[in-house]
Amino acid sequence: MEQLSRTERRRTERLVKKERNQKQREKQKRAAQAKKMVFYLLAAVLLGGLGYWAYGQWIGGSPGQFVPSMGNRHVNPSEVGLTTYNSDPPTSGPHFPSLARWGVHESPIPKELQVHNLEDGGVAVQYNCAAETQECGALKERLAQVVRRYDHVILAPYPGMSHRIALTAWSRIDKFNEFDETRIVRFIDAYIHIDHHKR
Repeated sequence: MEQLSRTERRRTERLVKKERNQKQREKQKRAAQAKKMVFYLLAAVLLGGLGYWAYGQWIGGSPGQFVPSMGNRHVNPSEVGLTTYNSDPPTSGPHFPSLARWGVHESPIPKELQVHNLEDGGVAVQYNCAAETQECGALKERLAQVVRRYDHVILAPYPGMSHRIALTAWSRIDKFNEFDETRIVRFIDAYIHIDHHKR
């Protein structure tokens, strides 16, 4: 009877130990699953937040206003003035196969020429003021100082536009009346060197 009791005790001890080990493994498994769930939840929240931020930057937080693309078809010089662009100055659309020289210009650049610069990742800074005034000369010089810092930016007069200053990039435009260096630099930095050739 005593031996049976000892055997029973050992069996019971083994069962208890086995149950304890099994409970310990289950507890560890639940803890690992909980950690995994917390990790996935944090990753989902982080990715969701990043996506929301990126969307906000593209739609609302990006400098200027979005203008739908009119495509990037090449035209001949004989077609100058035949296109009605959906923004003024233009931000996309039919254009010459050649580029305007980067940098500061003294006279207006044909729309069909400047659009190709935008397609090639350039930014156009244009102004509308009476050239003979001291105020216009000062504005032009301040704009030129900003433009000279970049390799893919053009500065030119644009008579007749609705504002004194217009910034254009492919499908983006910003127009305002007072010189604002921070606004200009932010626009240029956001869109310069973004190529828009169809691939």
